[in-house]
Amino acid sequence: MVSTAQPFPLPRLIDRGAAIFLAVLGAFAIAVPVCNLLVPVGSALHISTYLVALFGKYICYALLALSIDLIWGYAGILSLGHGAFFALGGYAMGMYLMRQIGTRGVYANPILPDFMVFLNWHELPWFWYGFNHFIYAALMVLLVPGVLAFVFGWFAFRSRVSGVYLSIITQAMTYALMLGFFRNNFGFGGNNGLTDFKDILGFSVQAEGTRNALLVISCAALALGFLICRAIVTSKFGKVLIAIRDAESRTRFLGYRVEAYKLFVFTVSACMAGVAGALYVPQVGIINPGEFAPANSIEAVIWVAVGGRGTLTGAVLGGVAVNYAKTLFTSGMLAPYWLFMLGGLFVAVTLLMPRGIVGTLKAGFERRAERALAAEEGVDAPDATPRAAE
Repeated sequence: MVSTAQPFPLPRLIDRGAAIFLAVLGAFAIAVPVCNLLVPVGSALHISTYLVALFGKYICYALLALSIDLIWGYAGILSLGHGAFFALGGYAMGMYLMRQIGTRGVYANPILPDFMVFLNWHELPWFWYGFNHFIYAALMVLLVPGVLAFVFGWFAFRSRVSGVYLSIITQAMTYALMLGFFRNNFGFGGNNGLTDFKDILGFSVQAEGTRNALLVISCAALALGFLICRAIVTSKFGKVLIAIRDAESRTRFLGYRVEAYKLFVFTVSACMAGVAGALYVPQVGIINPGEFAPANSIEAVIWVAVGGRGTLTGAVLGGVAVNYAKTLFTSGMLAPYWLFMLGGLFVAVTLLMPRGIVGTLKAGFERRAERALAAEEGVDAPDATPRAAE
């Protein structure tokens, strides 16, 4: 008898919630460019190019949040340094964009970026070689964060560092990188970073068409990242990750190589964060060492907590919603108080909705379904009390 079982059956990979999420994301990726390019400027449905770039930034943040949810929500790895992988992917793309400027820079040097000419550099550093080719830059977007995560995870997980200790050393990692990239002799533009980009693949980064194309590509990357995460967490591999999250010692005693599982998912997550950073840079027009700041990584964890860790869609929702609130509040009289609001939001969610927005909604629907089923069978429904966030 021939088995027709698939490694990731479609009903499990794309359930009802996943299908709705992908449909909404696809509709968004189509509607925004249409409203920007085809709807007249005076129409109420017109979306400005500024908003297109802003939406694209939100989508990149959502992909970063998704990468954190993969390791925190399903493997129990709380990384407070994922901003480092995001920034490294951004720098890889920024280096490619700087090499495309050529003689259009302030100093019109065909080889050296303007900041190197200003600092009296006489030749291009060896680690800048190859970044004049998009394929090489795209490879580095994945390879640099992935290799760093692999090496870091190899030593951390083999040493059985976990919990708050792992969180602290991930924070130390991104802080060390921030200090290094602030140095002018590092070769990455110092505190000014990389900016004044002209074009990408021959298209002006300021053109409306390019902005919309970057938004669509960002949505496609988010959809692909979501499907990759779904494929991981709905498989037997994902079940082991959940077991590691809930009872790591017991899972190890059962014979599973916990370190290998953690290392794989941590590396995949870092690559996703690198892609998010690479898509972020051409849409905002700059990358500097401030992206390595530990506060950015902590803020990204808050996005996931607000949306609901261990849900994937909740991480995306949290990334978009919190950053929309940040844009709203930091552009007015409440700007000095934004960090207080963010901290209060995190405390409120932890105490009142430990599962986050999506997790709380899912728990409510599950309890309603259980009550309806119990009513049909004439028995009492079990009590489903939300479990506090770990």
